[in-house]
Order: sequence, then C-alpha cells, then structure tokens
Amino acid sequence: MTRRSLSGRGEPQLALQDIDQPIPGTGEPQLAMQGVNPVTSRGWYRPRNLPHFDGAQKLQCITYRLADSLPVHVAERRADERDSKADPAYRKRIDRYLDTGHGSCCLSHSEIAQAIVDTWTRFDPERYRLHAWVVMPNHVHVLIAIQAAWSLAKIVQSWKSWTGKRIKQVTTLSTGWQRDYWDRYIRDEMHYLRAIAYIHANPVQAGLCRTPEEWLWSSANIHYRGELGLASPRGSP
Repeated sequence: MTRRSLSGRGEPQLALQDIDQPIPGTGEPQLAMQGVNPVTSRGWYRPRNLPHFDGAQKLQCITYRLADSLPVHVAERRADERDSKADPAYRKRIDRYLDTGHGSCCLSHSEIAQAIVDTWTRFDPERYRLHAWVVMPNHVHVLIAIQAAWSLAKIVQSWKSWTGKRIKQVTTLSTGWQRDYWDRYIRDEMHYLRAIAYIHANPVQAGLCRTPEEWLWSSANIHYRGELGLASPRGSP
C-alpha cells in the first residue's frame, strides 16, 4: 500500500473550486485515472439543484454539510445562483461561509465525529476504497473510489441516514444533514493530490489547528499516527 503524507504545508491556499470538475458543456474531457477502469455508469444527472456524476470505479471527492451551516441570506441567494456552480467566485463564497463555523456545528461533538468516520470505514472496501477524509464542525469532505455495483447516491444516502440518527441521539438539536451534496470526480493524479491536500488543509485554513496532522477527525491525523494507511492513488489494496 502506498503511503502519502500530504500535510498541505507549503501548498498554496486551496479552495474547493480548485479541485472541481466542471459540469457538462465546458468542453473538458471526462477522464478516469490510470488503473481505474471505466464501466457503464449513470454519468451526469441532476436530481434536484446540484449536478452529480455517478460512475462505478471512479474516484470521487464528496462534500456534504449540515442544514444550518449557511446563513439564511446566503442559502436564499444560493437558490438564485443554481446555474453558477461552476463559477469560482461562487464556490469560494460557499467555502468561506462553511469555514466560518456557522450554525450548530454539532459535528465537533466527538461522538458524532467518530460516528461519521466509523460509517465511512465500515464499508471500505466492500462499497468503495476510502482515500482521504475530514470532519469539519459543520461539513465533511471524503474522497473515495466507488466499487462496481454501487452508486454514489446510495452510498451518500446510507452515510447520512445512519449518522443523522446519531446526531439526534447525541444532541437535542433539530438540525440534520442538508438534503443534497457536492461531488467532483478525479481526473488524474495531480487532481488527486490536490484533492487530498485540500481535504487535509481545510481545518488549518479554517483556523482550527496549526497543521493538518493536529486535527483529530482527519485522515491526515490517522495517517500521521500510523494507525491506518490510505489507499494508493491507483486504488490498489
């Protein structure tokens, strides 16, 4: 297994749109990483507000957040900007608001954060290969390579279902997960490295810690302690 220590130190300040895959119509080819075989998949679709790419054996970077993680005026403006999701300025604004720690931030509760990580690791490698993750106070990022016969939508639904119940058990809050999620598939190895760098550096950029390894609810911390090796960029065991 290939081990990588991508702390993010010395890296430029990254925003989520820096690793984003544009929606169809941009002219950019849809590429699978070498060693990750393309298979028949659902491809691009838009079930609600956000475009999704669902393909087995594709590396996907997924973000989902708590329903109260954005101020009301931002959420309302976001509804008016549904056609601007490929706009870097738009994505930067969403990133900035999430990192300010708006809302209940109940994911900072250790029992909830641990439940989220346990849910991710539970189905690795049956449903996907887990490559990197971070649990922020009001949102999460996770990078996976989906196994054949599993859809991204069903995987995310199962994550949210179980951890949503745990949130209600641990807290008295009525908030839960926002209904939709962001996803972007990984085009090549450089994109892969930038995605991991962003995931691991997110707590630092939000002012929650000095180095990625210090953030307890992150694969950077687990990797630093040598308790779990991350999957290689080619998805090999």
